[in-house]
Amino acid sequence: MNKKIEEYLKLPYTRELIPEPEGGWFIRIKELPGCMSQGDTQTEALSMIDDAMVGWISAELSAGNPIPIPRLSENFSGKFVVRVPKSMHHRLVDLAENDGVSLNQYIVKALTESICDERVKQI
Repeated sequence: MNKKIEEYLKLPYTRELIPEPEGGWFIRIKELPGCMSQGDTQTEALSMIDDAMVGWISAELSAGNPIPIPRLSENFSGKFVVRVPKSMHHRLVDLAENDGVSLNQYIVKALTESICDERVKQI
C-alpha cells in the first residue's frame, strides 16, 4: 500500500455508523464525500469502511485531488451563543432553579437528553 495512503488512514476521521431499518449497518466517513460502506454487524461495517477509505483516497490522489483532513475536536471550544425569546430564557431559568442547578448545567442536561433520545430513535 502507498505510504501516503497509510498516513491518511492513521488520521482521526469521523466515522458515522447508522443502523439500517431492514438490518445491517451503513457507515460513512463524514469528511470524505462518497466514502461509505455497509456490513451485517457494526464490527463488519467498521472493517469494511477501512477498505472503502483505501479505495477512495487512492482514487482521489490518482485524480490529483486534495484529500480533506479530519475535523479535529480542538477546533471546538465547547462554547456557543444561542439567542432565545425572553419568555424561553425565563422558563429555562425557572426550570434550572427548580432542579437546583445553574442555567448552564440545566441546558447541558437538556441537550444531552435530546441527543440521546435522537440516537435511540435511529436504532
